[in-house]
Amino acid sequence: MDKFKTVLNIAQKQQESLSLGLVALFTAGGEQIFSSVVFKCPCSDWNFAYGMVFLLVPALALLVLGYSLSNRTWKLFTGICLRKSKFRCKNVFGFWVVLFQITTKAMVAPVSWIAVALLNGNYFECAMTGVNITVFNNQLCRGKHQQCQAELPLFPCKGGTVPSADKDAVLSILRAQSQILGWLLIASILVSSLLLVCVSRCNSPVSYLQLSFWKSYAQQECTLLETFSEGHARELAQRNLKSFFQLQPPEPITTPSNQAWQKISNFYRFNTRDHYYSMLHQYVDNCLGHGEEELKRTLSIRSDGPDANTPAVLDFVDGAGML
Repeated sequence: MDKFKTVLNIAQKQQESLSLGLVALFTAGGEQIFSSVVFKCPCSDWNFAYGMVFLLVPALALLVLGYSLSNRTWKLFTGICLRKSKFRCKNVFGFWVVLFQITTKAMVAPVSWIAVALLNGNYFECAMTGVNITVFNNQLCRGKHQQCQAELPLFPCKGGTVPSADKDAVLSILRAQSQILGWLLIASILVSSLLLVCVSRCNSPVSYLQLSFWKSYAQQECTLLETFSEGHARELAQRNLKSFFQLQPPEPITTPSNQAWQKISNFYRFNTRDHYYSMLHQYVDNCLGHGEEELKRTLSIRSDGPDANTPAVLDFVDGAGML
């Protein structure tokens, strides 16, 4: 039982990493099924287009899906066209920083698809046998049958008059090239990810232990905010329905104002002068913690987005519990 609790605690602490790993694993499995069941190389002039579509279009679809399923995407873009904020370079920079963070997570599935597809080699073989580049075709067919170049698109289907040994040799070269590209892609992604994490940690405004506490707080706040929101929404709906059906004045229920929702919906940027861990934390201490006059004064200030004069927080702060 103690070992199970230990594993569960590790899983909870590494929830984000495990979720990204599962996304990559399911994507790899989906590619294998897709390659064996759906993909059939036409062995014609359509080889290149067909192979590249199967290699890149599913990756593009997974990228769009990754953006769509991320709550941070909609948190960033919701109301941005109507937001009354001044154009400032620091606001634009903060926008692109957050968008880059969202993109790095959204890229997990499409990169996994392309990498596994290249290691598998089927799409690349089909596409490259349809390339109409003389130099490339000459390199592939060097020392092979004289009809090698003319019948190259037929090789994935084992058709044509070229001996099987020559066909297998050409396909082996293409498969080796595909797998080399796949491993280079995986290596480049791993190295880039390590460098990004190192740069992010080197520029962290807090220590490692405080960073761990901050991550735990952000996850707890995200979970509890959803629970409190559902409970408050249910209470408000019950109040309204009760008042409607019983034809009586509604009971008073306090609900946060539009300005309050807007303020806690911004992406938080850490300020070393203060001691806050989220926009909700900052709002509660600065507004609700200083009485009604301070609350009115704060709500009257136009929301211009996060202050880019302070160091940007790490990725998890506003993305706790979100893909």
